[in-house]
Amino acid sequence: MNDFCMYPLSWPVRGAGGETGTWRTRRPVLLPEKCTGCLLCWLYCPEGVIAKADRAIDLNYCKGCGICARECPVHAIEMVKED
Repeated sequence: MNDFCMYPLSWPVRGAGGETGTWRTRRPVLLPEKCTGCLLCWLYCPEGVIAKADRAIDLNYCKGCGICARECPVHAIEMVKED
């Protein structure tokens, strides 16, 4: 039996810079109808701002790097320009 467990690359913590979401120029938007639940976005997010349970993205700390969108094999995350 395979005992493979997935863990995120980082854990979210409040840093000295406080909420850092204002730094981004693009934000990720999840397209739930495309999402297969593979959790690659959660696994690769360098800021640890994607919830494992429902893939909700904490935009207060997301810096808009786009790694989640690039890693998604079914393109269920789009990077859109901030308003």
